[in-house]
Amino acid sequence: MTADYETYLSPFTWRYGSQEIRRIWSETNKRRLWRKIWVALAAVEAEYGLVTSSQLADLQAHQDEVDLDQALEVEKEIQHDLMAELKIFARQCPVGGRIIHLGATSMDIEDNADTLRIRDSLDLILARVKSLLAAFANQIERWADTPIIAFTHLQPAEPSTLGYRLAFSGQDLLKDFSLLKQLRVELRGKGFKGAVGTSATFADLIPPGHLDDFEDRLGQILELAFFPVTHQTYPRKQEFWIVSALAGVGATLSKYAFDLRILQSPPIGEWSEPFGKEQIGSSAMPFKRNPMRAEKIDSLARSLAQMPRTAWDNAANSLLERTLDDSANRRTILPETFLIVDELLTTSQILVEGLKVDSKALERNLTNYGSFAATEKIMVAAVKAGADRQEMHAHLRDLSLQAWDAMRSGKENSLADLLINDPVLRQYLDADTIHKLLDPAGHVGLAGPRARKLAAEIRKTLE
Repeated sequence: MTADYETYLSPFTWRYGSQEIRRIWSETNKRRLWRKIWVALAAVEAEYGLVTSSQLADLQAHQDEVDLDQALEVEKEIQHDLMAELKIFARQCPVGGRIIHLGATSMDIEDNADTLRIRDSLDLILARVKSLLAAFANQIERWADTPIIAFTHLQPAEPSTLGYRLAFSGQDLLKDFSLLKQLRVELRGKGFKGAVGTSATFADLIPPGHLDDFEDRLGQILELAFFPVTHQTYPRKQEFWIVSALAGVGATLSKYAFDLRILQSPPIGEWSEPFGKEQIGSSAMPFKRNPMRAEKIDSLARSLAQMPRTAWDNAANSLLERTLDDSANRRTILPETFLIVDELLTTSQILVEGLKVDSKALERNLTNYGSFAATEKIMVAAVKAGADRQEMHAHLRDLSLQAWDAMRSGKENSLADLLINDPVLRQYLDADTIHKLLDPAGHVGLAGPRARKLAAEIRKTLE
């Protein structure tokens, strides 16, 4: 089953995601895990006298001899992938082949193998998140006190700091990290409970009173905890929780990427993603420097957002003790969810570490729009000096609109001069006071300290 470029290949086969994740979800690795579980089962059954030492040794000797071509040939005939692999394994083991899978049902093997694959994938993703969080902490601290004009409704609002803006994404990702760590700790396999979860067949094999010990021993060998109650499969709610948490990571990174795309737009021009010397932005327009990495993040995250919907259906519609209508889609949604998140994290690492900040653009936008934000401070100061709040609000609004209309016609922002020389306002505040109140850097509140506090919290969590 050699892939070539003359047939359809999923972009996740080679374009998106890392080789590490692809290896975890490869067909070969899945079958190796099946064999590992079969050998573990035989090893524990040997402790109860159900399997001889020679049979176990035979299975162990051939455990890694996956022959995918032979197994697929058998599967064509019997239409059951696990049984096809079992037949090949048994054929390779002349002594031990006859006792493989004793007492088990398919999902005793498959669900535990899938849990092991999810566990390995979560470990890799958690390492990626940790690295990205460290990058966010560095940038948050670096820009904690750098004033910017903040935007609400995509309109200039009040000043903030660049570090505080970055802290928003850092805070979300920190919560994502905490949730994923919790789910990793709580991860459970099906265990060995048979066709409807009652362990009835194993109860016929294992002496009375020892069945829990039997399953616990298997958990020790596989280093895997098991659900106490299952049907034929483990509860599909587990996958819904995990896929949803991973989609949450996607939401965090999608917002960061979307913000970058907006801020890279030349009319704002404050941020940009790194752009290679030989990189091409457009086949038609040589000057283009498109935010292609950020756009890729938003595109893949949009697909990721749909995965919890399917995982929800798998959980909600697994009727009675089990239906098979989740099987086909789980072959794609589980690996592709992890591959998408893997790609989002590695790409975001580049965008956070390599974030380009145009300080002149920051200053320009702050100069153009910061004085408008200062009108709130001026209003408060005037009211404290005796002005009527409602009348002063209306008056400052008129002056602001006058200056705004001038800017729209291409003139410079004249609001500072209008405020300093306004006779109504001067009844309450002198020119020097108004000038000081117009400084946007003095109207960022606790943005800097809170950004640094969040960066410190990230670092503490990563210790």
